[in-house]
Amino acid sequence: MDPGLDANGKTNKERTVKKGLLSLLASRRFGPFFFTQFLGAFNDNVFRQALILLIASGAVTAVSVNTLNNVALALFILPFFLFSALAGQVADKYDKASLVRKIKFVEVCIMSAAAAGFFFDAVYFLLGVLFCMGLQSTFFGPIKYSIIPQQLDDKELVSGNALVEMGTFLAILLGSISGVLLKMEGVGDGVVAVAVVGLALLGYLAARGIPSAPAADETLTLNWNLWKETWHIVGYAREVKSVWMCVLGISWFWFLGAAYTTQLKVYVDDYLLGTDGLYALLLGTFSIGIGLGSFLCEKLSGKRVELGLVPLGSIGLSVFGIDLFFSYAGLEGSGQVDIAGFLQQAGGYRVLMDLLGIGVFGGFYIVPLFAFIQHRSNPKHLSRIIAANNILNALLMVGSAVAGIVLVGLLELTVPQFFLALALANVLVASYIYTVVPEFLIRLLVWMLTHTMYRVKHHGMEHIPDEGPCMLVCNHVSYVDALLLAGAIRRPVRFVMFKPIYDMPLLNYIFRTGKTIPIDSKVRNPAIYERAFVRIREELEAGEVVCIFPEGKLTDDGEVAEFRAGIEKIVADYPVPVIPMALSGLWGSFFSHKGGKALTRLPRRFWSRIKLAVGEAVAPQQVRAEDLRERVLALRERP
Repeated sequence: MDPGLDANGKTNKERTVKKGLLSLLASRRFGPFFFTQFLGAFNDNVFRQALILLIASGAVTAVSVNTLNNVALALFILPFFLFSALAGQVADKYDKASLVRKIKFVEVCIMSAAAAGFFFDAVYFLLGVLFCMGLQSTFFGPIKYSIIPQQLDDKELVSGNALVEMGTFLAILLGSISGVLLKMEGVGDGVVAVAVVGLALLGYLAARGIPSAPAADETLTLNWNLWKETWHIVGYAREVKSVWMCVLGISWFWFLGAAYTTQLKVYVDDYLLGTDGLYALLLGTFSIGIGLGSFLCEKLSGKRVELGLVPLGSIGLSVFGIDLFFSYAGLEGSGQVDIAGFLQQAGGYRVLMDLLGIGVFGGFYIVPLFAFIQHRSNPKHLSRIIAANNILNALLMVGSAVAGIVLVGLLELTVPQFFLALALANVLVASYIYTVVPEFLIRLLVWMLTHTMYRVKHHGMEHIPDEGPCMLVCNHVSYVDALLLAGAIRRPVRFVMFKPIYDMPLLNYIFRTGKTIPIDSKVRNPAIYERAFVRIREELEAGEVVCIFPEGKLTDDGEVAEFRAGIEKIVADYPVPVIPMALSGLWGSFFSHKGGKALTRLPRRFWSRIKLAVGEAVAPQQVRAEDLRERVLALRERP
């Protein structure tokens, strides 16, 4: 192996975290993959839109247009149910770059068949081709998201996923528009045929530039019992509760997206009385919104896997979804309405802003979820977890169609009322997910703090291990120390906290949901004292990170008080490495005791620059409270 390359074929230069989205697009480790998936999504939508228009033109008279459209949707989704389990196994067993090239070559063959179908207007033949396209997408899907963490640094995951989501929805938009233009009256039948084959060839050429992405598990034996393996890969997705909640959250997003886009055409035709141009404008606004939200997510997250943006995305989805119901009241339908006539109405721009807002906050919602799955999942199982996600996505998309049939068709809700029902359902789903995994809400609060009152600079975060139990010790300056530490550390942290602080109104909910461990003095409350040490041992035995503030209280003078011996007792009971940390810059803030008790006076400054310094781990047999205090003092003084 070239000494300048790692196991994934990355050079030292390539392994350096680059800044900006354009630099990623220009890099060999990401650019070819991005254009491969972009061209694939673009081609899919050119083909599907052209097929929809061919069906609508009456090329088949024996079967209704609506029936054929539903059959087409079913044929495209069916392979995801049947073959995702196999696709996930294949993606984990073989080099992903090699698989992509093979899959893209198959796409060239499929689109060559499609070209013949379009040339002869052979609808039934093209429906068979559509099934093959769904099959090809089924095998590409697990690779699409599992190859990203192999080629990118952890700090680039959000940027990579943001680009993929932006590219996907831009490809959907442009592909749909191109499919319409290529099948317009007066355009030759051969144009679509040439286009789909040409796009497939370009995708194959782009795939040839993707660098090697070695197999995650070469020893994997393929299980051809697809039904059994489907349940097996769903089990992999459920191994980590937070990952499973992300999978459910992504599937719910596709439920919402499918419901909105499916009903949007009916909304334009029957309620806005709009033209096809107006439909294209609204669909384009929704797609552009998701791309814009993905771009903003990359900026707002600070290039980190920031789960705090997920609840923010949920809130925005519901707020703009509810307003979409009310914005219809400002519209007046009289005759067919074109784009200019629509925008002249009082509610026209409001509808556009609602769809844009749903798209933008959808981007906030979806990008961190994918990045979190890639970051937190076992790399050996990642492709199969993505495959499980694809199965659930397909199931929820079918569920959205059923919901539309039941609510709009059978219960006779209007489409605006259906949009309202979606927004309210989103509130319920989000409440459930964030109750089960409170890390989302905690991260939101931390994100809000670090983007309003505090700017946190980190040093030495690499000293905190990615897995395995350990203790963290830190000086205690303010009531928000635990929140700032939780936001800086990628792993979930169990904080040991003085019970009076733990019991504070409002903050108590956050501490409880974050599994904080309350502790009190052995003299004042021996039961809570002993219970705290039992809880600490349980968390360490489970492989968690536990953080303690050895001073036992907030500083009264800004200095680091004596460290109590509790840390020595913990390590003696269950030996784990202890990592010293130091916070500076919080003294004098609204949540500190400078100038009187915290929270009892108006803030003297609106925002502060905070520094968190992390030192090297101390072996358990060397842990002494006074030595740890000296290490924290040294870290605090480090420039």
